[in-house]
Amino acid sequence: MKVATEHSNRPVGYVSLIRLNPNYRSLWFGEIISLFGDWFNLIASAALISHLTGSGLAVGALFVIRMLAPFLVSPIAGVFADRYNRKRLLIALDLSRAIIVLGFLFVRDVNQVWLLYALTALQLGISGFFYPARNALLPDIVSRNELGTANALSSGTWSVMLALGAAVGGIVAGQWGIYPAFIIDSLTFLLSAFFINQIRYQIGSSTTQSKSSFRTAHRQYIYGLRYMTSHKNVLVIALHKGATALIVGGAFQVITVILAEQQYPIGEGGGTSLGILYAIAGVGTGIGPIFLRRFTGDRNNPLQIALAMSYAIMALGLIITAPLLGFWLVLIGSFFRAFGGGVNWVFSTQLLLQTVSDDVRGRVFSTEFAIFTLASAIGAAACGWLVDNTSITISAMIWMMAGFILIPGALWTTWIIRRWVSPSSTSEVEHQTLTSTGNQAQGYIDTTK
Repeated sequence: MKVATEHSNRPVGYVSLIRLNPNYRSLWFGEIISLFGDWFNLIASAALISHLTGSGLAVGALFVIRMLAPFLVSPIAGVFADRYNRKRLLIALDLSRAIIVLGFLFVRDVNQVWLLYALTALQLGISGFFYPARNALLPDIVSRNELGTANALSSGTWSVMLALGAAVGGIVAGQWGIYPAFIIDSLTFLLSAFFINQIRYQIGSSTTQSKSSFRTAHRQYIYGLRYMTSHKNVLVIALHKGATALIVGGAFQVITVILAEQQYPIGEGGGTSLGILYAIAGVGTGIGPIFLRRFTGDRNNPLQIALAMSYAIMALGLIITAPLLGFWLVLIGSFFRAFGGGVNWVFSTQLLLQTVSDDVRGRVFSTEFAIFTLASAIGAAACGWLVDNTSITISAMIWMMAGFILIPGALWTTWIIRRWVSPSSTSEVEHQTLTSTGNQAQGYIDTTK
């Protein structure tokens, strides 16, 4: 059931969406609680492993695991999101994570770091099911004219909770120790499950309560890949998050931990300064898309232009950060880097939401998430290795990122200009393919019931 103002094509406001759509309101409350705990967990885990090992490679390995785990489950995560009740799936995943994160309390010395890695893999593997299902659920509970507002608000919430959760998590870790954060994280998953349980919606016809074989599920995932390769625009949009993660995102998570502990330490193990750095990034990712959406709305062409601009804004932030002339300048650079990254994330998601049909939405988002997580893992691993095994400085790495991040921006700009110059043939071919592929996808799912 969608509680919405279907009679109008004009996007609704943020307050109106929360006030008039109880289903989205419940999902949003769950997001607020869960994300707050997530950032507590990240700050605590990174600070703990840095404190126990003192190794850049070990910190990099943590972020590699955080990204590889959801990548490995992505072939079936999207199929689950397209085949099963998305609400029930989200609740089960939240309850599972509530139990798993309590295991972090048993990591007490360097010989138990393996347990931290194992628990992280389990937690993030489950998250690899959660986020595609959550993205696929969103258009089920909001109307077309609410979709852009809901997407922007959810992203803004992610950013605000990054800022708040990281800041509070950094204070807790720096002043009272690391382990209370894990207990708080577990409780937030329970509260998130409670709020998601309040959602009332009818399962779409494309969501199949099927008990068919793994082979069938695998075929459906392969079909989702073929859908993307036959719709080049969908594939290109889905590569944005991966490009930024490969060049900046994965590596900068490792760099942030090193800067907090070694360059600008505040609190125990640099926990407080780490929280401040993440908090500033959260503010940037939240302000960026909400500010630019005032100019783009949900219109495709302005969204595409803003995507191109996001790469230049990220490069600006990296240029400000790279000299490492002081903590305040690093914070300012982090803000602009995150500003551009937030625009990149939200607007690429919005374009996919407006482009991809419901019957393959879960598989498209899980594939996009898989690309993102794999790219993040590669970036984090490369950065951790370079820190421990080469003489390349942190400053030099950031300068290189500033240059390389402009490459996908230039490629995207070229892509959209070509489509604008000769739109007729491309649009016609993609429309025909979209129609036939969508029909085939619906028919394929129906025959597996």
